[in-house]
Amino acid sequence: MTNNNFLDGYRDAKLVKGIIKQIHQRVTQPWALMEICGGQTHAIMQYGLDQLLPQEIELVHGPGCPVCVTSLELIDQALWIARQPNVILTSFGDMLRVPGSDGDLFSVRASGGKVRVVYSPLDAVKIASENPDKEVVFFAIGFETTAPANAMAVLQAQKMNLQNFSILPANVLVPPAMHTILANPHNRIQGFLAAGHVCAVMGYWEYPPITEKYHTPIVVTGFEPLDLLNGILKTVIQLEEGRCEVENAYPRVVTYQGNQTAQKMINQVFEPVDRNWRGIGRIAQSGYGLRDAYQQFDASHRFQSSNIRTEESNICIAGQVLQGLKKPFECPAFGVQCTPQTPLGAPMVSSEGACAAYYRYGRKGK
Repeated sequence: MTNNNFLDGYRDAKLVKGIIKQIHQRVTQPWALMEICGGQTHAIMQYGLDQLLPQEIELVHGPGCPVCVTSLELIDQALWIARQPNVILTSFGDMLRVPGSDGDLFSVRASGGKVRVVYSPLDAVKIASENPDKEVVFFAIGFETTAPANAMAVLQAQKMNLQNFSILPANVLVPPAMHTILANPHNRIQGFLAAGHVCAVMGYWEYPPITEKYHTPIVVTGFEPLDLLNGILKTVIQLEEGRCEVENAYPRVVTYQGNQTAQKMINQVFEPVDRNWRGIGRIAQSGYGLRDAYQQFDASHRFQSSNIRTEESNICIAGQVLQGLKKPFECPAFGVQCTPQTPLGAPMVSSEGACAAYYRYGRKGK
């Protein structure tokens, strides 16, 4: 059933209808497009954009949820650290329900562990300054978008000479994940909608080599229905015309070079490292690790937690969902064993997870 209700109250309804009409007019064959960002996935589901598009357009949901792709080993490290005496582990709220090998941060807190939700890593720095007798750890997840704030927290802790503050580095990077998806022999993605908030920080200068290597158009896209549909239209036009370029459909926020001040801060504190992605595996140079000059702020070194063994659910197909190989409703556990109340994998927990979006907005397959 097509959802047109949102158009009645949407401020740009006329423009949206016009773009939808253009997409229908331009499409002549099937195309599979992937939106990288989980926030975009939820907007697409919420506003029914997937139902307004011609049937030839398939939207595939990628690894754009930082909570979802945070490796099980890092989650288990966070659980282990949070259970240590005299530790306050701080985290964004989405991480509390993400299942590890034996529980989640919410259950650790319920059992007496000091786990606090913060809205910024600088909140964790403040907690450390107010609790000098406690070890305060910030679980530093996110894509490139959160890396500047994580770097700033480390620099602020250094400036304040805080000996009791550290981070568990978990940032992941978008371009290496795109390489991994496109290099997969089972890949069927023909065009990308790049995440506008990531590109606002990093620009899109890293994307032309990807487009050239894999002959896949990439369009930088925002989050409003109008932004998303405009990005889809630009991608479809390229594909129909046989072009493969990087195009910026979000110029009011994104520039080619990005925020160079933020990039400089990131590069001062962090360096690219290999990182495991939950359900996907190890991707070379796909994460940020602390540089040698800031190793004293690395919680995995401070607590010697990097050798923890992990055990993933053998039912959850989150890895295939995150790579765009399957849709959430294709998982036999979806909506049965795996629900927001009893999640088997992170995509059912996170506010940006594809499984959570499908469950919330009733996408149960054709």
